[in-house]
Amino acid sequence: MEIQILRGNPSSLFTISPRGKEILHKKSCSIVVRNRFSELQARIRPPSGSSRRAVLRKAASVEVGSTNLSTGVVEKDVLTALSQIIDPDFGTDIVSCGFVKDLVIEESSGEVSFRLELTTPACPIKDMRANEVVAALPWVKKVNVQMSAQPAKHMYAAELPKGLQNISNIIAVSSCKGGVGKSTVAVNLAYTLAGMGAKVGIFDADVYGPSLPTMVSPEDRLLEMNPETGTILPTEYLGVKLVSFGFAGQGRAIMRGPMVSGVINQLLTTAEWGDLDYLVIDMPPGTGDIHLTLCQVVPLTAAVIVTTPQKLSFIDVAKGVRMFSKLKVPCVAVVENMCYFDGDGKRYHPFGKASGDSGMPEVVGDPVGEVARTFQELGVCVVQQCAKIRQSVSTAVTYDQSIKVIRVKVPDSDEEIFLHPATVRRNDRSAQSVDEWTGEQKLQYNDIPDDIEPVEIRPMGNYAVSITWPDGFSQIAPYDQLESMERLVDVPQTLKV
Repeated sequence: MEIQILRGNPSSLFTISPRGKEILHKKSCSIVVRNRFSELQARIRPPSGSSRRAVLRKAASVEVGSTNLSTGVVEKDVLTALSQIIDPDFGTDIVSCGFVKDLVIEESSGEVSFRLELTTPACPIKDMRANEVVAALPWVKKVNVQMSAQPAKHMYAAELPKGLQNISNIIAVSSCKGGVGKSTVAVNLAYTLAGMGAKVGIFDADVYGPSLPTMVSPEDRLLEMNPETGTILPTEYLGVKLVSFGFAGQGRAIMRGPMVSGVINQLLTTAEWGDLDYLVIDMPPGTGDIHLTLCQVVPLTAAVIVTTPQKLSFIDVAKGVRMFSKLKVPCVAVVENMCYFDGDGKRYHPFGKASGDSGMPEVVGDPVGEVARTFQELGVCVVQQCAKIRQSVSTAVTYDQSIKVIRVKVPDSDEEIFLHPATVRRNDRSAQSVDEWTGEQKLQYNDIPDDIEPVEIRPMGNYAVSITWPDGFSQIAPYDQLESMERLVDVPQTLKV
């Protein structure tokens, strides 16, 4: 199996082979494979000579046991040292990211204790020895560091169906073609994430041919309903919550599309998922009604595409990437399945050994094997990209009170633009501002005061923001529309954040 990692532009595919991690170029593929994958590791930014001398001078002036120790000075020394550690996903130091929590300094003994609260259990700085940069301070005698992971919840969780309000990230695993091992990838990815310490659930969205009952072997193979709340109780296997139409006692469905969409909606939104870091959705093949229903009902964080080495399969992959692109769902990885098998001490590449139907995920049955290591690479990629997506979306559109402008920097764009709040409000295209039938403009220019300011700006998925105005109106502003509005020029650069 090989993993191809998409970063930003779906036309750039990075290939990792499990042995040697060579970069492969697929000439027969309709999507060009280029660039080189580099391991995501935390990097310590060495301070410049002058700043390093300044830090050392400050540290040297603080002596353990001295009566003139300043708490503010020693705390600043610790935070300055920790700010040398850069998170490679966000490109910002861990102090600015807000990772440093519960900082306690015992001045008399020179002991420093703090907690690093990471945004994901697979954060790239997880293995960074932060105690070393703090222990380098001359007055520090002992450092205690605790690691924890607390994925951020959706900012608009209250607007989601009740069953989905406590899920941090929703990952769609899709193929657009049947028989490529999509369910195998979805299940093994889920158990890889669980092995990293995350709370995970799997939703089998294939009603016509559910695969989850074959892939796992839970003790209770039937879904139950809570008689008091009317909600569905997921079954569990090895700590991962599972929901599938195959566990409903119906086997495979024989029904038309609208009925299937209703079943999918009910199973997904009424299940008691509880607090989850990741919900992995095993999507059915194709790009039809069920895919559109899922994208409308749930805020998908990202998508993983599964394919095989054949050109025909790659053509469908390109179709799937375009579908998710239109739905504003980032594709963070492409898994090329069945690309080889081993026999007689040799490796053959026509098709691989299909595994995963034994009732136990491959990564659980052989946690140190080659397949498990491959899925570990995929799991790290997925969680890091999800964290990066959430960070970029949360800061894409903000209001700068100091200069009274709306700042817009959409994901995957290096350009930051500035908009006047009144311009944004006057360009609302909802039914309240524009007649849906005639296209007549109901909201007039003078209806909006020039000094209007937004009350709140919240992300809406990966494609828009919701802006609340003083009159109580909630405006949905897609990124594409914001980028097409009249921009402000000559904005004071010295006040930029």
